[in-house]
Amino acid sequence: MTFGTRRPQMSQEDFEELAGKAPTNVRLEFLDGRLYVKGDHIEAEDFDELARKAPEGVKLELIDGKLEVKPLPDNRHRAIVMWLIRLFMQLRPELALYPEQGLKIGTYRKGRANADGALAPLDHFIAQDGDWAAPEGVLMVVEVTSRVRDTDRRDRIDKVRGYAEAGIPVYLLIDRDIDTLVVHNDLRNGTYQQRPSYPFGAVVELPAPVNITLNTEKLKDYAD
Repeated sequence: MTFGTRRPQMSQEDFEELAGKAPTNVRLEFLDGRLYVKGDHIEAEDFDELARKAPEGVKLELIDGKLEVKPLPDNRHRAIVMWLIRLFMQLRPELALYPEQGLKIGTYRKGRANADGALAPLDHFIAQDGDWAAPEGVLMVVEVTSRVRDTDRRDRIDKVRGYAEAGIPVYLLIDRDIDTLVVHNDLRNGTYQQRPSYPFGAVVELPAPVNITLNTEKLKDYAD
């Protein structure tokens, strides 16, 4: 299994701009192409300030207490998300799959995630202020893996825990490394009890409260 490359999370120029805007008690480092916080911890309030000041095109996340840089999507990644958006418009028109939706996740909502997609009723997020919405009312989140080395930990481990602790009923992971969909569901006591996997091309039943059958044959066109 391939877990991605070692391409830098951001450019040196973007790092220098971000570091210059960081809160006074937050010291950033850029080592081997990765962004770190000195001391390996950042408070949610400091993160929110830092994320607001990030250079254009740099999306930050706070996952399991660690500062992360959301990988920039490639064209196949974008195509998969658009395919899902169009499907949900047809199959559940009363809902919308919101792309790149900021959500508060994890225990006591201390985490911050930019989900590739968040399924919720139409206009659900209009009344919420700020960049990071509460997870209540979100039926499902979607993540599509990117070809970077952090995918294994972030999308397959940390976000599974974060989304479950936030009470989001279903987490759909489209794993491009192994051409597989994983449906995390059956949420009990802050943990997904079920996580069946399906190869690209399978017919996938998304459980309640989503209640949609996906024919994923099209995903074969987007395989790397």
